[in-house]
Amino acid sequence: MPAESPNKILPKKILLVGHCGPDSTYLKIAVRSALGEVVVTSAGDRAQLDRAIAAGVDLILFNRELDYGFEPATGVDMIRLLKQQHSDLKMMLITNYPEVQAAAIAAGAKPGFGKRDIGSPRAREMIRGVF
Repeated sequence: MPAESPNKILPKKILLVGHCGPDSTYLKIAVRSALGEVVVTSAGDRAQLDRAIAAGVDLILFNRELDYGFEPATGVDMIRLLKQQHSDLKMMLITNYPEVQAAAIAAGAKPGFGKRDIGSPRAREMIRGVF
């Protein structure tokens, strides 16, 4: 078996945070459609989120409201906190509320999209635009 090339490009690591099962499934499909080969995982609490960041993640997609196990409990507040700790971290908020999207961008997120747009050409372009 031939050795792998040291120049092989590793797939992007995408982390989903705070999304329900159906939304997570749709987001995984949308991310793979936008980026091709990727590794998509989920964090169900703050400890999992911190471990994923420490291991290296290329993009985090936050839900507007985070589940039990997260402090702070909103995507915008988590983006704000993480941006202070990891200035180069790429994050997006998934929400249908324009005013919440604007707050996420002001907190340091890349422009995101709404749940209604998951899987749309617009969402794929926005995901691609992060990289």
